Amino acid sequence: MSNVVLITGASSGIGKATAALLAKSGYTVYGAARRVEGMNDLLPLGVKPIAMDVSVDTSIVEGVNHILKEEGRIDLLVNNAGFGLYGAVEEVSMQDARYQLEVNVIGLARLIQLVLPGMRRQHAGKIVNITSVGGKIVSPFGAWYHVSKFGVEALSDALRLEVASLGIDVIVIEPGGVKTEWGDIAMQNLERTSSKGPYANKANKMVALAQKFANRNAEPSLIAQLILKAVTVAKPKTRYHAGFMAGTVLFAKKWLSDRQFDKMILSQLK
Repeated sequence: MSNVVLITGASSGIGKATAALLAKSGYTVYGAARRVEGMNDLLPLGVKPIAMDVSVDTSIVEGVNHILKEEGRIDLLVNNAGFGLYGAVEEVSMQDARYQLEVNVIGLARLIQLVLPGMRRQHAGKIVNITSVGGKIVSPFGAWYHVSKFGVEALSDALRLEVASLGIDVIVIEPGGVKTEWGDIAMQNLERTSSKGPYANKANKMVALAQKFANRNAEPSLIAQLILKAVTVAKPKTRYHAGFMAGTVLFAKKWLSDRQFDKMILSQLK
C-alpha cells in the first residue's frame, strides 16, 4: 500500500516537479491547484488532480474530504501553494496584504488542521511546509511576503513541538532562487504597486536585479529531490535549503550584524 500525498500548488514549478517525482517514486499523489488543466501532463504518471483554492475554506475542506473518501488517509502533506506580493509597505493595499496571508499562511494552516486528526490516529505522518530563504531574511518591497514566510517558519516550529510525541514529522524546506512563475509574479506586483510612486527608483532597480539573476536560478527538480530526500530518511532534519544563493544568504544572515546585512542588501540596489 503506497503512501498518500497531497501537494498544493501542483500545477507549476516546485509543486509540479514534486508531484511528478513522488508519483514516479511510488506514492499515490493528489495534486491540488486552482488551474487543474495545468496538471494534465501529470496524468500519465498517475497524479490525481484536485481543484483547490487555498484562500477559500470550503474549497480546502472539500479537497481533503475527497481524498479521505477515496483513500481513507493522507500520509504526507506538502504545503507548497503560495505567491509573492511585492510592493512598498506604504503602497500595498490592506486587501492585497490580507490575501497574501490567506494564501501563504491561513490556507496552509487550515490544511494542517484537516490532516492532523488522521495522522494522529495512525501515529504516523509527515507535513512539509515550503517556506523560503525569505522566511529568514528580508528584501526591500517584500514585507508582506516575508511576513507570511516568517509566519510559516514560526508555525512549523510550534507545530513540531506539539506533535513531537505523536509520530508526525514537521519539515521546513527553504528554497533560494528557483525557476518558477513566482519571480515573475512578484516583480509584476512590484511594478504594478510601486514603479511610479515615491519608491520608483529603488523598485525599478529591484525588478532589474531580479531579471539579471533569473537565469541563475535553480531548476524546480532540485527542490523536488530535496523534498523526496527529506520525507524518505528515517529521521529528517527540521530544515533543508537549496537553490540559487540559499546557502550564501542564510550564512550571511547568521554571521553579519543587522546593519552589515542591510548594507549588503542595499548595495545591490545602487
